[in-house]
Formats: sequence, structure tokens, C-alpha cells
Amino acid sequence: MLKAGIVGLPNVGKSTLFNALVANAQAQAANFPFCTIEPNVGSVAVPDERLQLLCDLSKSKEMIPTRMEFVDIAGLVKGASEGEGLGNKFLANIREVDAIVHVVRCFEDEDVIHVSGSVDPSRDAEVINLELGFADLSQIEKRRLRLKKQTRTSNDAQFEDAALERIQSVLEQGGAARAVELSDEEAKIIKPLGLLTAKPIIYATNVSEDDLAGGNAYCEEVTTLATREGAECVRISAQVEAELIELGEAERIDYLEGLGVSEGGLKSLIKATYRLLGLRTYFTTGEKETRAWTFKAGMTAPQTAGVIHTDFERGFIRAQTIAYQKLLEAGSFAEARNKGWLRSEGKDYVVEEGDVMEFLFNV
Repeated sequence: MLKAGIVGLPNVGKSTLFNALVANAQAQAANFPFCTIEPNVGSVAVPDERLQLLCDLSKSKEMIPTRMEFVDIAGLVKGASEGEGLGNKFLANIREVDAIVHVVRCFEDEDVIHVSGSVDPSRDAEVINLELGFADLSQIEKRRLRLKKQTRTSNDAQFEDAALERIQSVLEQGGAARAVELSDEEAKIIKPLGLLTAKPIIYATNVSEDDLAGGNAYCEEVTTLATREGAECVRISAQVEAELIELGEAERIDYLEGLGVSEGGLKSLIKATYRLLGLRTYFTTGEKETRAWTFKAGMTAPQTAGVIHTDFERGFIRAQTIAYQKLLEAGSFAEARNKGWLRSEGKDYVVEEGDVMEFLFNV
């Protein structure tokens, strides 16, 4: 399951956002630093309107969305990489996620204490990014020290050390490991280090209800930062998300339209995460169930079959495939087959976003 870690300074709205995203999560959202002592984890269904339409078409008994996991990681502070606050523990939790959602406070509120005394998105983002960078530098220095003796006799050690040296140089200049171009082999060899700044990042600008549609000057600062880094940036309002929980579907739509936006923060965050990680969705559908599956862009039919079960990939024969829109247009698999729209694809077929698949395989 895809896992995203929600990070940021204390009191930027992380836990309020987390509670809202997973609805039934029990993270404490109190107005003081370090209220989240253990990382809270919540699994959410990935919203996808296509699922219901396919479910209706197939008269499925069950509808199963793909899921995403959010981890609420307690607030980092300056010096976290050296153990300040509860830094070491929190940094370890970040190592386990696939992507980082960096929440940046972009609202003024005298009733919500700011750990640095004032709202300054560029400064706040830099504090977090520097702490992640310092933690990575420490990891790299320790690893290179262990490699030192091996580099005299081992080509593999020399190869790894050279890659780490390039990353270290960028980190020492305030950059991120993700900015360093690595070969597939280099990326594979340094992956066990779990470098924090190598993880894809989404900046989430947390704004007031009034600024959700149009943003503000604070948001523009963060957008500029994200563009410079090649990161994703989404605008959210943790408070609006918390209020949406109490509303029915129709009321939610009306409420969001009244604010001048078309979707809530959960959908925006998931879309950004999928774009950032190059993820796509395909479907399986029948009388028993209609189900969404997440796969990496560029995967072949056997590889996407392996998302369901490794046996499907090993014994893959072929896949019956049709684009989601074409199946809806046909109205049924039988009619799609009559029209010649249902295709038989082999091992080299690269699966597309929205494909509806049925796999044939040997056990």
C-alpha cells in the first residue's frame, strides 16, 4: 500500500489534516507542540468515480477501491537531526514512507501558537528541509566511514562511495538527494540508507477557509519553492477538511462549491501523490466484485497482473483488455466483444490508465 508521511513544524495543522483525511483516526490535534508522540497511521480509500459506474455495469456484489496510507508524524523542530524535540524518533518514522507531504502553515491565527513566533512559509519549509538534509548527511558520513576500508579492494564499495560523495556534495550546499541524477544501479545500491531528501515531496499549503479558492501571498512563496525543486504543491484547508467529515455527499459538494473549489483536499493530495510517483489505476470487474488496482506507469500486462498476485505474473498467458470509457459505451462485455473493442493483449502490452483487465494464466 502506498504510504505518505505528513510532516511539518508543530502547530501547522498536520494532525487536524490527518484526522480529517482518515476521518476515524485518533490523532490528538491539540494546540501545543509534540502532541503526537507516536506516528498515527490511517488507511483511506482512493476516491474514483469510475468504480461505481463499472460496479453498476457489472452488477457487482462488492466494490473495492484501492487504498492509500497516511502517517501523521509529530512536529519537527530546528535541531531535530541532532535529537532536539523528539527528532530522532520522528526522522526514523519518515524513512518508512514512499512520499512526504510537507504541510506549511499559510494562515494567520492569534489563537494558534506558532513555534517560531510568526508565520513565514519560506523559513518554516527551510527548517524542515535542512533537518532532513542534516539527517541524511549524518547517514552518508557514517556509511562512507564504513566503506573506507572496503574501497581499497572492492569495486562495489568504490561505486557506492562515489555515488554517496556526489549526494553529500549537494546536501552540503543545502540541496536534496532527489536532485542528484543517479543510474538505476546507483539508486538501488543506496536505497537501503533510506535517505529522507531522496523521497518525493508534496508541499501542502494549509490556508484558511477564505483563501482556499484563491490562495494568498504565503501560498505563492511555497509554490515558487516547489517549482524550483520540481515538487508538487497543493492548497488545502485542514479546517475545511475537518468540517467536511460532518456533511453528507450532497452537502459536501454544495459547501465546496460555495468556497469556489471543485474537490476536497484528500482528492487533491492523492492526485498529486499519484502524479509525483508516476502511479496509474486499472480495474477488474465482474458479478463478484469491481476493484481498482494501483500500478506504476510503464508496467506491462504480466507486471500489473502481479499486483494482484505473484502467481498471476509467473503464469501469465494473456489479458482481455478494454478501455474504461469504451466498456461503458458498449454497456457490457458481450456488446464490447461484438463490436471488436475487447482486445487480447500479450506479455509486451503496456497497461494504460483506466484499462479494464481480465487475466488468463497458468497456475
